[in-house]
Amino acid sequence: MNMPKQVVIFTDGACLGNPGPGGYGAILIYGQHRKELSAAYRKTTNNRMELLAAIVGLEALKEKCKVTLYSDSQYLVNAIQRGWARKWRANDWKRNKKEKALNPDLWERLLTICEHHEVEFQWVKGHSGQAENERCDEIANQAAESNHQLVDIEYERSFSNLTAAR
Repeated sequence: MNMPKQVVIFTDGACLGNPGPGGYGAILIYGQHRKELSAAYRKTTNNRMELLAAIVGLEALKEKCKVTLYSDSQYLVNAIQRGWARKWRANDWKRNKKEKALNPDLWERLLTICEHHEVEFQWVKGHSGQAENERCDEIANQAAESNHQLVDIEYERSFSNLTAAR
């Protein structure tokens, strides 16, 4: 029986204004191999970029792996570790009877990809000198500042629906 590869992923999201232009950064480390991933979006939120960094990092894995994923986002780490995201999904993406859970499209993607791997989420304090976390912050911000921005269709659709309702 083959043991799954052990991979470490560091992630971070950035947003220039919230909402505003945003980007994510992810670093995947397996043995001596290292891969950096990033992308930018023209209008999004910091939390969406934090989630997308984790999703893209995990989706980049080509086979089932045992993953330790480090993030400085308590929103991300707590929602997974404390089971909030699974409860939101079970409650049709509602936090409680009145409040909808934010970012259900990304939570669904994250929960689905986590089913294919053994993933342990760990919180790391941001801007504390941890080299890979600092590098993720750097590439996420570089992406957010770039001119090559994608469209966060789900966010822009829900944002335009919110502003139209006001």
